[in-house]
Amino acid sequence: MAITGNGSLTISLSVFVISAAFLLKGAAETLSVEGQNLGTDNVSVIEGEMATISCRVKNNDDSVIQLLNPNRQTIYFRDVRPLKDSRFQLVNFSDNELRVSLSNVSLSDEGRYVCQLYTDPPQEAYADITVLVPPGSPIMDSREDVVSEGNETELTCTAMVSKPAASIRWMKGEQELTGEMTVDETYDRMFTVTSRLRLTVSKEDDGEPVSCIIDHPAVKDLRAQRYLEVLYQPEVKIVQAFPEGLTREGENLELTCIAKGKPQPHQISWLRVDDDVPSHTVITGSDLFIENLNKSYNGTYRCVASNTVGDAYDDYILFVYDAPTTIPTPTTLNLDNTQDSRAGEGAPQKIDHAVIGGVVAVVMFAILCALIVLGRYFARHKGTYFTHEAKGADDAADADTAIINAEGGHNNTEEKKEYYI
Repeated sequence: MAITGNGSLTISLSVFVISAAFLLKGAAETLSVEGQNLGTDNVSVIEGEMATISCRVKNNDDSVIQLLNPNRQTIYFRDVRPLKDSRFQLVNFSDNELRVSLSNVSLSDEGRYVCQLYTDPPQEAYADITVLVPPGSPIMDSREDVVSEGNETELTCTAMVSKPAASIRWMKGEQELTGEMTVDETYDRMFTVTSRLRLTVSKEDDGEPVSCIIDHPAVKDLRAQRYLEVLYQPEVKIVQAFPEGLTREGENLELTCIAKGKPQPHQISWLRVDDDVPSHTVITGSDLFIENLNKSYNGTYRCVASNTVGDAYDDYILFVYDAPTTIPTPTTLNLDNTQDSRAGEGAPQKIDHAVIGGVVAVVMFAILCALIVLGRYFARHKGTYFTHEAKGADDAADADTAIINAEGGHNNTEEKKEYYI
């Protein structure tokens, strides 16, 4: 019994040791597999260009790396290429990486590629190749080439066959606008995108650039541009060309009508609101001339300009003031000549002041001369009077007689009496 017991004990120990050995071996293999990390990255590539797939292994224990296509066909087994597609080329092979390039990528190459590491169990990592197809040049069109102010126009922009679908933005100058976009899917997962922009225009929009901008991961700064052409009615302004100041009786009046529009106004006319223009008024195109103003000409004068879009006008209110009552200024002809020969709006006023100052100086000088002459005249006649009054003193024999004669004495009285007798 003892032998039998010892034998059984020995057999049991042997089985335990063997089982433990297998368990340790399996654990070691499991630790080895879990310590090897297999990784890769997704790839986006433009159609016709090159894609690169990288299968990377961390802590490799000489396990075999291979790359499979979406159909699970082996492209590369270690550094050997079983697949007969020369577009696949080995870029790098080592214990830690298998890197393969694919040239001239087409839509048929799109899909999930598999990096596989031969371990127990095998490990796999997946690289998705996405093929981008850029849109062609955008096609931009408008409902009409020329639009009148206040009306609505429609612009369209189309991005043809792209993958993925493009997006379209609108810009008018520096202002971003929003259009209405539609997406149509075509063959082979391709997309055509159309955007419509409706826009009410004003005269300020004439010549303004409108751009449609295509946003797509395969292309940058793809745009189309048109310039708005807007027709608008005339803008009218009346300018008083002469005189520069107040309009007074006896003076002339010259008005100029400035009119701009698109198209350029083809007709400019003058009228007097609620009355007829004076009979001797001269109208030459955009200019109106009235000679020798008087107060009967007071009223509102209107310039009307017309083009194919519409009519517009501006008014000038004429009020004739009284003629100046001060020292007369130079004639209109001289003032015109002086104004033509000098630059600047203030020239006529400076001439008036100079003339007035000169006239005043002359008058004051004349008055001063007259006062001097009159003073000398009165002084001279006053001295002569006193001389004649004392004339008798010249013939007196002595001083007493001279005083008597000068004061109208008795002797003189007698002489005067004799003179009168």
